[in-house]
Amino acid sequence: MKAKKLEDILPDGLKAEIFGSLESRISGLRIDSRKVGKGFVYAALKGTLTDGHQYIDQAIGQGAICIICEEVKERRKGVTYIVTNQVRTLIGEMADLFFDQPSRQLHLTGVTGTNGKTTISTLLYQLFTAFGYKCGLISTVENKIGDVTLMATHTTPDVISLHALMAKMRDEGCEHVFMEVSSHAVDQERIAGLKFEGALFTNITHDHLDYHKTMKNYIGAKKKFFDGLSKEAFAITNTDDKNGLVMLQNTKARKVTYGLKAMADYKARILESTVQGLHLQINNRDAYFRLIGEFNAYNLTLVYGAALELGMESDDVLAILSGLRGADGRFEQVIDPDSEKCGIVDYAHTPDALENVLETISKVKGAESSVITVVGCGGDRDTTKRPLMAQVAAKMSDKVILTSDNPRSEDPEKILDDMEAGLSPESRKRVIRISDRLQALKTAVMMSDEKDIILVAGKGHEKYQEIKGEKFAFNDKEILKEYLRKG
Repeated sequence: MKAKKLEDILPDGLKAEIFGSLESRISGLRIDSRKVGKGFVYAALKGTLTDGHQYIDQAIGQGAICIICEEVKERRKGVTYIVTNQVRTLIGEMADLFFDQPSRQLHLTGVTGTNGKTTISTLLYQLFTAFGYKCGLISTVENKIGDVTLMATHTTPDVISLHALMAKMRDEGCEHVFMEVSSHAVDQERIAGLKFEGALFTNITHDHLDYHKTMKNYIGAKKKFFDGLSKEAFAITNTDDKNGLVMLQNTKARKVTYGLKAMADYKARILESTVQGLHLQINNRDAYFRLIGEFNAYNLTLVYGAALELGMESDDVLAILSGLRGADGRFEQVIDPDSEKCGIVDYAHTPDALENVLETISKVKGAESSVITVVGCGGDRDTTKRPLMAQVAAKMSDKVILTSDNPRSEDPEKILDDMEAGLSPESRKRVIRISDRLQALKTAVMMSDEKDIILVAGKGHEKYQEIKGEKFAFNDKEILKEYLRKG
């Protein structure tokens, strides 16, 4: 980007104290003091672990000529200070102007909710790509610009990186961008300055309480996304979710609904659900889909509704959507043709998501098939869901192996203790614990008989396991495929 005068990247109606010149030419924006260069703006953010105000001097030493902060202890000559209690919001709005407002030149659609974000974002990306549009994708699994894949490190990048990515998508000819919007991103103002054309709500269940502390805060973060929409946008919510209509309470956007049970603008009915896929009736139109289970019926209905709100024709959407497969690591089947043993790899890492997957398996499996579930819980994350995850697995599976997910800095055995605490004496009879995930997968295959189904839950698309600050190569799908082949 070309350097811009500081006054040209400040939003209208700015409420802040300004000390110093607004004539300086700005060559970049940063929230990480280590990445500041000559002529940069540095935004000092107060985080949960560190306070960016501690690194103001370092940023200036590396060339920062403007500091956005909440307080100034010492003003340095030649440096402009903008003091506000809305640092996160301001740096997002400045990034929008610095990169020439890229989101306003794109059809940007955001997807939020506990479960389904990746599948829906990916399906929309695939659908609109099939329609002939060059599209961008920002998801947990990957970021894509057209056919080029960039690995994702967070569900939502930091606010400056996000605007820079939008600018790159615009400059490379993208027209539509589909983006997962996490509750963390909303709460931390990582989407500040973006203009969304559409916002989609999937559902909300028990998750991320390590960060949000209460369900009220968690729901509030999701709702804040909808509260910030413009009147030109549209907002689609799930009427079957008890918090679905809450999302629409204060939004200025056009209100749209979808669901399988309650009255809705986009209403679907499951006519048939098998291991081969779904036969749905959506707004009185029949279609067959490759995706499996009731939760995917919701996902498909939301994608259908969003596509129509974005101007597509119903028959065209159904024709293409019926052939799509969804996201990597989301109810992904691995079948050994010789033994007929079936493995399913899924990202389910909340009690509700795990229950949805196991309920789907129970509905499509044969009467003679047993279900063996391999599941763990991540370290340094919400501990309250651990016993619930074990309860769900034990209740809905014939056999369960509790194992490590990404233990991170925690002792894997302590995580398993937390999970096991949720089990009744009766359910413990169907549960074993093997903290080594590789050994757990191998054991699950050894325990299985012909036509059994092995669910490996929690990591989905991830190709690593994070232990004590290091990431080790680990791919559930490939390991499961190898063990199934060996028998």
